[in-house]
Amino acid sequence: MKVVIALGGNAFSRPAEPITQEGHLRNVEAAARVVYRIIQEGHRVLVTHGNGPQVGFFVELQKDRPAFLLDSLTAATQGLLGYLIVSALDKYLGRGRSVAVVTRVEVDCDDPAFKDPTKFIGSLYTEEEAKALAEKYGWVFKRDPRGGMRRVVPSPTPLKVVEMEAIRQLFEEGFVVVAGGGGGVPTCDGRGVEGVVDKDLASALIAAGLGADFFIILTDVDGVYLNYGKPNQKKLATVRVDELEKYYYEGHFPPGSMGPKVLAAINFIRRGGKKAAIGALEEGYEVFKGEKGTQILR
Repeated sequence: MKVVIALGGNAFSRPAEPITQEGHLRNVEAAARVVYRIIQEGHRVLVTHGNGPQVGFFVELQKDRPAFLLDSLTAATQGLLGYLIVSALDKYLGRGRSVAVVTRVEVDCDDPAFKDPTKFIGSLYTEEEAKALAEKYGWVFKRDPRGGMRRVVPSPTPLKVVEMEAIRQLFEEGFVVVAGGGGGVPTCDGRGVEGVVDKDLASALIAAGLGADFFIILTDVDGVYLNYGKPNQKKLATVRVDELEKYYYEGHFPPGSMGPKVLAAINFIRRGGKKAAIGALEEGYEVFKGEKGTQILR
């Protein structure tokens, strides 16, 4: 079976932890063990991953003098995090059996997202700090639900994975491929653009392009809930894609958190995938076996 696993940001950095290489290496071990257990059963695995905390970290480092734009920072963090995942997998698979691919995705230059930035990146600022940065660099800020002002950037819809053929060939040759980090570097008309592509939507594109059987999104919650965080919340243990799509368009899943994950799972199955699942990283193997998380069926 061909399996694509999309790792959330908690695969590298826990919210309360400072960003360090040591911490990243320690946290990614859990993901490497999940991948290895699945491979041991005879399945082939491709890994994608988020990069939000890391891109935010580098944005903050250069806020006094932005030397590189978001397309370059996405590429840089793809290399950094891909290296850490490959290093963790080396311990289980042996050196040279996994490979990280810096991945670009094509977007529409006229995507409405470029006129209405919504993706939060970086730290929280006071209104005075945000105004000064906006005047200095032309950045756009919006109020974060947690309080304070935060930079927002466009999040265009991914249309095509530029390196898809190379990824497919490496995968078919038996390599564990790490690709699509941070949603890929957004490009239009052959050039990188300032924005962040949702990694789950891009991962679904890769999974469909690979002809994967199973698409798994591992995050920091144990599944998909209706009325999440409310007294009447209800976990969806198993759900058909038609039912999940109905819930999605009824507005049950917030656009900034579970919404893109649910949409990515729906897109994958609509493009021919057999099954998808969303669950917690720590329960990744059990999610693969169908024992945990939310299992999404045709």
